[in-house]
Amino acid sequence: MSDTKRPLPQPGILDIAPYVPGKSAAPGKSAIKLSSNESPLGASPQAVAAFSTVAQTLEIYPEGSSRLLREALGEVHGLDPERIVCGNGSDDLLHLLAQCYLGQGDEAVMNRYGFSVYPIVTRAAGATIVMVDEADFTADVDALLAAVTPATKIVWLANPNNPTGTYLPDAQVRRLHAGLRPDILLVVDSAYAEYVTADDYATGDALVTEADNVVMVRTFSKMGLAAARIGWLYGPDHVVDALNRIRGPFNVNLPAQLAGAAAARDTEFTARLRQHNAQWRDWLSAELSSNALRVVPSQANFVMVLFPDAAMAARAFSTLMDQGFIVREIGQSYGIPTGLRISIGSEVAMRGVAEILKSVAASQ
Repeated sequence: MSDTKRPLPQPGILDIAPYVPGKSAAPGKSAIKLSSNESPLGASPQAVAAFSTVAQTLEIYPEGSSRLLREALGEVHGLDPERIVCGNGSDDLLHLLAQCYLGQGDEAVMNRYGFSVYPIVTRAAGATIVMVDEADFTADVDALLAAVTPATKIVWLANPNNPTGTYLPDAQVRRLHAGLRPDILLVVDSAYAEYVTADDYATGDALVTEADNVVMVRTFSKMGLAAARIGWLYGPDHVVDALNRIRGPFNVNLPAQLAGAAAARDTEFTARLRQHNAQWRDWLSAELSSNALRVVPSQANFVMVLFPDAAMAARAFSTLMDQGFIVREIGQSYGIPTGLRISIGSEVAMRGVAEILKSVAASQ
């Protein structure tokens, strides 16, 4: 049948490479999943309890603006709840930003190995993505600024970055912002903020408060609520107004709203999560660093391990899979064929991964 006889997507939609998630199972065995940067300690017990309270009222619509969740976030982070927008995961909010601020003829700038959803939402809005080379797997402020043209409308910045784990200190993010025109929106994606231990890091909320063209995006997915799909954004009043005009009226379900509010307030659990992650992130990095393997310094809840060549990376992935450890291949999705991304998990998982990879390296 001719394509002209059926509905067709907008031009460019079928040119978008779909998002490829990490593998979640190993054939024929019970495996430890270290491919999706999920919480190594599960969810906050308070969040689990809050989630379960809705079981008998599933017929009721949630409150449309996620008010209870926004108020909890404002309370914990010292932010104005009226300047917070919640979404069905942070991806939902990234799509909304692209739909509001990008269109045909516009450009969005990002670093080469930035989050793979940025090109998807940019192209879906009809705009062009501009990839900028990095400096040793770290966003290069000068290169990002040099890529800005009169057509630039958004700069996407994951900080810390996925899949590399690298970050820009607050001073560098501010330098990037200072070099942008006031009509360019700087999107600071702080999805891994809960895991950062660097003293010179900032989530971006202070810059949002000071400026009129910055938004900060966050998520609950990395702190134990990936299944609930909760993201949130803090931005200027005019951005919040625009997003609220096009977002789904009930885009965060009630169990997620209540679980998110409880998780936000359970700061003790978040602190334990950060401590566990820092301990085993640093241990795994030190254990694997050798002449054959390089671990890129990470501030997230994963590490990126680089191998001498793509063949060795593929062998390491398959060996881990055979031994029941699922990690993330990043060749196809991120263009780093010599690397594997490994989420920080339990002590047992980290020791098992280290033993296998050191064996693979020794056999090289």
